Amino acid sequence: MQKAETEWVKSPYSGGNGNCIELRRRDGMIEVRDSKNPNGPILRFTDAEVAAFRLGLADGAFDPIIGS
Repeated sequence: MQKAETEWVKSPYSGGNGNCIELRRRDGMIEVRDSKNPNGPILRFTDAEVAAFRLGLADGAFDPIIGS
């Protein structure tokens, strides 16, 4: 069953410094964009790709990147 499409939502982890992302579900995909550039590029991910990314975060796979 497809989940309903949603409006853009700003990440609750975005800071107040303007470095924000927005997310929405559309056509069965998760879309991500830069809130400062709403007409700019949109990244699209499947649920499986988002799940794999979340597992990677939990396992520390991105610590050297995020921590720098």
